[in-house]
Amino acid sequence: MKPLTLLLALTAALGLAAPAFAETPMSSAVLLKPFVDKHELAGAVALVADKDKVVSVETVGFADIEAGKPMKADSVFWIASQSKGITAAAVMMLVDEGKISLDDPVEKHLPEFRGQMVVAGKDGDKVKLKKPSHPITIREVLSHVSGLPFRSDVEQPTLDALPLEDAVKSYAKTPLQTEPGTHYQYSNAGINTAARIIEVVTDKKYEDFMDERLFNPLGMKDTTFWPNENQIARLAKSYRPNATKDGLVEFPFGQMLYPLNDRSKRFPMPAGGLFSTAQNTALFCQMLLNGGELNGNRYLSPAAFKELTTRQTPKSISNSYGLGLAVGADWFGHGGAHATNMEIRPSKGIVMIWMVQHGGFPGEGGKAQGVFKNWAMERFGK
Repeated sequence: MKPLTLLLALTAALGLAAPAFAETPMSSAVLLKPFVDKHELAGAVALVADKDKVVSVETVGFADIEAGKPMKADSVFWIASQSKGITAAAVMMLVDEGKISLDDPVEKHLPEFRGQMVVAGKDGDKVKLKKPSHPITIREVLSHVSGLPFRSDVEQPTLDALPLEDAVKSYAKTPLQTEPGTHYQYSNAGINTAARIIEVVTDKKYEDFMDERLFNPLGMKDTTFWPNENQIARLAKSYRPNATKDGLVEFPFGQMLYPLNDRSKRFPMPAGGLFSTAQNTALFCQMLLNGGELNGNRYLSPAAFKELTTRQTPKSISNSYGLGLAVGADWFGHGGAHATNMEIRPSKGIVMIWMVQHGGFPGEGGKAQGVFKNWAMERFGK
């Protein structure tokens, strides 16, 4: 029995008046405000949704501490690696259409990967290479077991300065770090490679495919690789602990070029470049909570949804990962580099969206997300 339910049952049995908070349940904002007051959390948008609707969205703290600008429900965030699961869902649309198979060798669609070698060790300062046991597959690049590195050497100083085609060609020239399918290596390069396959198979730019097939149909109007002026005005600033670890200091998104709305110098990062809001991200997650369908529109078949959200990494590997999504016994989802998070709990019937912009927390700020999730599951979980 849930603690609140148990408390109400006990007070009724004893003939006592129900406590005041039983009529007005404590909000997540009340629980999160102490983190803000102690300068351990700049601000947050905390959203809970079920299969049909948003059941709670609360804000706390600041989007801009120095300006005293409060966090709002429509504040925009860099969701970083949460982009991976969204890109993987787009890839699965092509699987549903029979245009690709998860077990296709990447080289079938991207010939530049033919002949790619794997590191076999070192002879002094010289790297020894050998032919891998098999060419890397689409399934492997989406689940971080392809052996591709996190990024290539030419993706410097930021990750968004190369067109997707050029970035992926640089991966093809890079030796695999491990035998395909044998080791978990978190890899932006792998997700970006899968996104490039979307372009080749559909003869359409990746970002256009995402707009046409996912963002526009789902109503994700604030989800983009290039936030416009209106969205930049709503962008939450990012913070990290100050030098003395007792407060917060602002810092920029180091993985991207500025200005963020410059389409001439900035290119889409399928593995980590999206900006979004809590409510936009919730729409994508609600689609997954509904098994690939939302508002009468089907985006993924049941089979594609199952592949996306089922562990793909071998049992010999400790990391439990699906296709672009981390998976657990009763959940799946993903976090972002600056501490955003989305989590889908089918057994509880809810989606939890945690939007913050932090590169680390002073004090106990890192516990705030757990406080929110525990509250959400207690209040809205089945």
